[in-house]
Order: sequence, then C-alpha cells, then structure tokens
Amino acid sequence: MKSPFPGMDPYIEACGLWGDFHTHLIEKIYEQLAEAVPDRYLVRTGERSYVVLVESNGKQSHPFLPDVSVTQPRGRKKSTKKGGAALAEPAGKIEPVTMRAFIQEEHREAFVEIYEMSPEQRLVTSIEVLSPSNKHPGTEGWELYQRKRQSLLLGDVNLVEIDLLRSGQRMPMLDPWPDSPYTLLVARAKKGQLCRVWPAHFRRALPPVPVPLAKPDPDVPLNLQPMIDAIYQRSRYERSIDYSKPLNPPLDDPETAWLEQQLQSRRGPGVTAGRRKRQTGGRGRTE
Repeated sequence: MKSPFPGMDPYIEACGLWGDFHTHLIEKIYEQLAEAVPDRYLVRTGERSYVVLVESNGKQSHPFLPDVSVTQPRGRKKSTKKGGAALAEPAGKIEPVTMRAFIQEEHREAFVEIYEMSPEQRLVTSIEVLSPSNKHPGTEGWELYQRKRQSLLLGDVNLVEIDLLRSGQRMPMLDPWPDSPYTLLVARAKKGQLCRVWPAHFRRALPPVPVPLAKPDPDVPLNLQPMIDAIYQRSRYERSIDYSKPLNPPLDDPETAWLEQQLQSRRGPGVTAGRRKRQTGGRGRTE
C-alpha cells in the first residue's frame, strides 16, 4: 500500500522508523548514482560513527567515567548515638536499591560520495541525508557534521544536503530557509556561500535534485520520490504506522483536514462510517 502522503511521509520520522528508512534511502541513492555517472567516476558509501552515553536526563555525548555507589534510602538517618558497639540492623525484609546501568550507544551515519578517477582520485561530490542527531546543537552528531559541512563548503567539493526531518534545528545559513517542512540543498564547489535550495513537502512529490559532477560533465538528476515510495511499500510501513496519532511537531489545521481527506479516500466510505460509529459507542450517530 502507498503512503497517504504524495511527498515525504512525516510519520516515518514520528513512528521510530527513521533509522530503517535512512539506511534504505542511502542504498537507493548509491544504486541510482552508480548507474548514472560516467565511467571515470566512482560512487562509494561512507560512514562516520561516535559513541553516546545514555544517562538519566537523556543522551549525553561528553566523556564520562562510571562511578557506582550504594547509598542509604532517603528518610533513614545515620545513628547519632555515641559509645558502645554498633547495633546490627533488625532482621526483616531487605529492600532492593534502584541503580542506573552504564550504557553506551554507538551511532553510525551513512553518506554517499562521488570520486573522480583521473588525473588522480579525488572527492567531487558528497551527498548527505541528515539524521536527527545532525539537527540537535550541542550534540556530537551536530558537531561532527558541522565540521564536515564547513570543510565541504570551503573546499573544492560539491555538497548535496537532503533534509527530510521536521524536527530539530536547521543548518546555519545567512538567509532564512524556505517555509516548507523539508529542504533539498545543492552547494557547488567554490561557490559554497551561494546555495540553491528546493522546498520539499509531504503534500506534493519531491522535486528531482541535480547532483553536480566535475566540469565539464553535466549534472546527474536524483529523483528521490520514487525511492521513498518504493521503500515505503517494500518495508510495509503502513503496518507500523498509526495515522490517527498526532504528529510532533503538530500539523496545522488545513494540513490536518487535508490528511483526514487522504485517509478517508484510503479507507473508503463504508470503512469511514464504521469507524465513526465505533467512536460514538455504536449508536449510529456521527460526530
């Protein structure tokens, strides 16, 4: 079954499917570009990784040494009696102490790169599909990607940056980003400050993105929408997504009404009426 969204389905992000989706999208981008570029280019996938420590207040990326100690439960004071031998605790039920485990999560972020083979092998274009960690300032994922992004924009390498996430903070730019849920950016080598940005939406198909190569070779079009549709259907995401749940960030009123119309067209009139009847206690009254 197809997604009810003609463009990028925001429920993929909201329902915890992003990791699976990101992996498959990188694979499809690699396959399409490897078939399309001239013979003098190589297409490769790369990966950066880092370790994040999970603590009580969320994920922290700073280094930290575990130091576990057992303390007395709150409300029990130490004895202040002086003199004499220490009294043993009275026999009875022993209560367990809650402790936090020391957990490390390893994050891996894949990307696609295009290399020119002659006169010597060099990186020509980097294609990045942003991950949630890339859009949260102060995290290791943000810092690592910012360093790479700056080096690409300042160097002799093309950058294609695909942002299909509604949450998080967008990349730093001198000009405001388009008012759209998603963006597709192309920064050409030696012109990094002047980027072309295509607004992308969930209510319409994503536009093709031109992938620059070395001069004088023409751009290679990257058509993302068929990839997204194929991943959705092959992975059967509709079985893992509950479209009745609200999104975060939430949709505005016109977008919510549009989504309800899309869902009704998928269910059909009979299914819609039955659903409304169940919601009102089976009395046959619609609300």
